[in-house]
Amino acid sequence: MVIGALIAELDPQAGQEVVTDAIRRSAPRPSYQQKLAWVLESNPALLAGDGHLAPHRAILRLIDLLHEAGVTGIVRPSCPGCHRVVRIDKPLNGQRVCRTCISHSRIEECSGCGAHREPATRDDHGRPLCPNCLVNDPANLEQCIHCGRRKVVNTRTPDGPLCSSCPSLPTGTCSICGEEKPCGISRTTGRPWCPDCQHRSAPCSVCGSVAAVVSGTLDQPLCADCTAPEVWHTCPACSDPDYPHPGQCARCLINQRLGELLGPPSDVLHPGLEALRQNIATAEHPITARRWLNKPSVSPVLSDLAAGRRALTHEALDELPDSPPLAHLRQVLVGVGALPERDEYMVRLERFLNGLLASQQDPEQRKVLHQYAIWHLVRRLRRRNNGRPLTPQQFISARQRTHAAVALLNWLTAHDLTLESCRHADLDQWLTDDAATYRQTAGHFIRWARTNKLTTVHVPAIRWNGPTQPLDDEHRWNVARRLLHDDILKPEDRLAGLLLLLYAQGPSAISRLTIENVEVGAHQVRLHLGDAPVQLPEPVAELARVVAANRKGHATIGALAPSPWLFPGGQPGRPISTTQLTQRLNQLGIRPNQARSTALFQLATEIPAAILARTLGIHTDVAVAWQRLSAGDWAHYAAEVSRRTSPQQQPVHEQGAKS
Repeated sequence: MVIGALIAELDPQAGQEVVTDAIRRSAPRPSYQQKLAWVLESNPALLAGDGHLAPHRAILRLIDLLHEAGVTGIVRPSCPGCHRVVRIDKPLNGQRVCRTCISHSRIEECSGCGAHREPATRDDHGRPLCPNCLVNDPANLEQCIHCGRRKVVNTRTPDGPLCSSCPSLPTGTCSICGEEKPCGISRTTGRPWCPDCQHRSAPCSVCGSVAAVVSGTLDQPLCADCTAPEVWHTCPACSDPDYPHPGQCARCLINQRLGELLGPPSDVLHPGLEALRQNIATAEHPITARRWLNKPSVSPVLSDLAAGRRALTHEALDELPDSPPLAHLRQVLVGVGALPERDEYMVRLERFLNGLLASQQDPEQRKVLHQYAIWHLVRRLRRRNNGRPLTPQQFISARQRTHAAVALLNWLTAHDLTLESCRHADLDQWLTDDAATYRQTAGHFIRWARTNKLTTVHVPAIRWNGPTQPLDDEHRWNVARRLLHDDILKPEDRLAGLLLLLYAQGPSAISRLTIENVEVGAHQVRLHLGDAPVQLPEPVAELARVVAANRKGHATIGALAPSPWLFPGGQPGRPISTTQLTQRLNQLGIRPNQARSTALFQLATEIPAAILARTLGIHTDVAVAWQRLSAGDWAHYAAEVSRRTSPQQQPVHEQGAKS
């Protein structure tokens, strides 16, 4: 047999039965075995490392089987894209590559969130959608039968879907219909109710309005407005013999759990933990508070703090493994006054840099990284923020630039080079090396090294020449009209979208707005985005009044009331994250980067750069760049002012008045 003879040349000790079995398993049909023989006879190197050029997948299967059988001379091929020895059976440009490289070759910009990923599907217009947008698309969300929220389905039960936050429903007696069936716990009453009653609507026995049944019975249903706000007082521990499960109301279970973790109330307990106990015991949503107390990442820490096994300090919490639940617990303790406020992102950045520097073996490389990361990046951040806490974007940028510096220095060391001996030819080789990482981000480190006379090579900064995506002003105004008049949407989402579409405020700037930035008067609402306030037109002004009066985040425990942020977030005392706000804007059909560019382009054609910078809170250089791009000038602005009937009217206000 031809294939057996080729393998025997590579390994004369290979058993005939092993080779025959491998050929039969890789190509069961004789006709396919003949094709493999022809290919291997014409190119025997396929078995010796050139398997990525195999025209048939069966050859790669044969190589794997022979390699597993211990046949010497058989070399498993590496992926020509990433150079890893993994399974390569996907054709790309005449070669066999791995699944990861295939995924990278299919990367497109998601039409939902703008991320560059392999599409999971396409919308009705053929535009790509990433897996995250597909999963979180409102059309793919379902209402959880336990908590009633529309979320991604985690478990399907005979009674309906459950989200990831809700366990399977236990069997109990529904407090409304009285039937024995799987029941959740009502957030309003703290009593069990079945999925059927959660979706039941009927005329209220008190007010007569047709609404969702929240409490009462089937004969005498009650709506949310007519339900007593503190039904938990009717617990048998609070002297109510009619409660179906004595001692098991949500408030009693919380107090019981708090007693297990923190012990009984006493003067010995730290005042901060006593404040935490009071905050949890009086939480608006007792079911959520109890679920948080039972988390394995929260309860042991609280027990250690109460027993004195761990000090109630930031430094003691820093000794624990970093995780999102620990970060949330820290913010809860800060919110109730048990811990002082601190710049968490600066602490995380310093901890990251100290660990990275300590891991460097080369003293010279460690010295250069210390100068760049500590004395340049961190010092510049402190000077720029001037006492304000770091933003998540600043933290990510500093970490990426440090990783890029390490990647470049490691590449130079692997090629027996240093910053001083590196020349432009070496830099060009690094920029074209597929194995090199952070090639674009490392330009900042190279320019810093050249400024400090550590190297002679130079990588110029990428000059901004305007937006790279098309500016669709018509789509911008269509979305703005919808936000102005669609009362079904949440007011906070409508206001955030209008601030982006009309006043060119990015998600990071919108998330940092506080209640002090909104000046609500008797007849007007003024918003402070920069040095000069902006008078909001109607109905934007009414939206600002509603959001400022009813702002509320998702934090259940430790949240300040009222929150100082205009858009509160999920962690107590924190604003909404830029990522979360961007996702909510995407669900409204707004692409933040593209929409902000379109708004800035339009505003720059009508307003001088100095006024634009003062009004919108952007840098003067940015305003000048946009004005040059839009070809706006002072003459156009003066002519526009002369045509106005009201001299007090400002051009930015007119943007909000369009509809």
